[in-house]
Amino acid sequence: MGVDAIFNSFAAAFHYESIVVILGGVLLGYIVGVIPGLNRAVAIAIAIPLTFYMSAYAAIAFLIGLSKGTAAGSAVSAILLNTPGEPSSAATCLDGYPMANAGKPRKALKVGLLASVIGDLLATLLLIAVAIPFASVALKFGPYELAAILIFALVFIAGMAGGSFLKGLAAGGMGVILGTVGLDPETGTMRLAFGYAELMEGVPILPLVIGTLALAEMFVQLDEYRRNKGGSVIKLGKEADDDLSWQEFKGTLPTIFKSTGVGAFVGALPGLGPSVGAFMAYGLAMRTDKDPDSFGKGNPKGIAAAEASDNAVIPASYIPLFGLGIPGSVSAALLVGAFMIHGIQVGPLMLRDHPEMLFTLFSGMIVASVLMLAVGWFGLRLFAKVTSVPSHIVIPVVIFLCLAGIQVQGYGTFGLITVFVFAIFGYFLKKFDYSFVTFLVAFIVTPMLEMNLRQSVILSGGDIAILLDRPIALTFVIFTVLLVLHLTWSAYRQWLRKRLKAPIA
Repeated sequence: MGVDAIFNSFAAAFHYESIVVILGGVLLGYIVGVIPGLNRAVAIAIAIPLTFYMSAYAAIAFLIGLSKGTAAGSAVSAILLNTPGEPSSAATCLDGYPMANAGKPRKALKVGLLASVIGDLLATLLLIAVAIPFASVALKFGPYELAAILIFALVFIAGMAGGSFLKGLAAGGMGVILGTVGLDPETGTMRLAFGYAELMEGVPILPLVIGTLALAEMFVQLDEYRRNKGGSVIKLGKEADDDLSWQEFKGTLPTIFKSTGVGAFVGALPGLGPSVGAFMAYGLAMRTDKDPDSFGKGNPKGIAAAEASDNAVIPASYIPLFGLGIPGSVSAALLVGAFMIHGIQVGPLMLRDHPEMLFTLFSGMIVASVLMLAVGWFGLRLFAKVTSVPSHIVIPVVIFLCLAGIQVQGYGTFGLITVFVFAIFGYFLKKFDYSFVTFLVAFIVTPMLEMNLRQSVILSGGDIAILLDRPIALTFVIFTVLLVLHLTWSAYRQWLRKRLKAPIA
């Protein structure tokens, strides 16, 4: 791709129409983020139908802006309500709410916003630097390498995404089963469709996503409606000492940079998620600080660490997505669905087939980072008021949007039934703590995995010894076996520890 084409891609992202689309995504994301009970995955799942009539770039840019805005906005309710907008902001509560309670809510919000923007921007630049060379190498992979990498990714996510390896495998297994529904790609025979013609092309991804994520979350919120776990809303004052000075912010910069590195590392590993990154960065900041006892009592470095890492995870999770086609998080998995709706195969083939689209997306992500700062800075008081929206208003509106989105897409009665089936399924996944990440990633990558496995078997004639001539594939097969053994042993130790009710040396 020439320099002129790259320049044109960046010019397209900075066009006023693109800026308006991204701004709309960031603004909506902020509003969703500050409402307790709603989260990034729910927002993207609801918004995907809204992008159906947009261009492919506008749709993805809008959803990425929405994802970034939600991550930054969730800190508002964490600081003012002591109720995180989503789980990854729980670490922000540890120092954000005490600092706000001590009469410095504006200072806490500004520290969180600036840390969010810096972490997000640096991780986006890392994505641009790493994803292109990664995709260039991945284009040279054959079906053996891709099949081995996908199997390793599924096992890795199953082991790391949830507290139980067995539950992770079960969630992944359910995703694989649903991913094989429809016409067999080789023989053309129907599989697991039970006579429903609507399932010939597989389980529709939009009803599955909206049902298991958005509608199921609303069922959980209804179940917990009478439990008020949040604190009272803290109002923003105008006190002079409640403003962030340059010296105070400068003192948090080393923490922000370290935490961004932690978040980027966690995001690049599929399945760990922003919650892991936020708490890892918070723990690192506390252990390396001169005054660790001040953490949990309103230390701005605690807010900076949690928010920088949380927001760095999101762009970094797109590295395996654009490099290998493997979504590293729930939001990345939902973006795969949006790409599919617009007829684009996400992964290394984008570098070959849609290079302008890829570079325009990268530049659009930088625009989203800048807009995130502007929207958060000037909308501070407005977003603080959104935290007071009661659940009995939020829940019915979200349920209506879920069902309306399915109808707009033309799925009809079958789509509504599918949404409710997966809503019940997702509700029980949440209640029994099964991994959503593993389930969604397994569902999305199963068709790609099946295709590469079949090609590998055909090309090798069923001779597994061919792996000896494919060092990359063999390496990942060995890694997978070792990982399964390690996770199985860890699960057995955990079970034995509970059985004996005593630590094992």
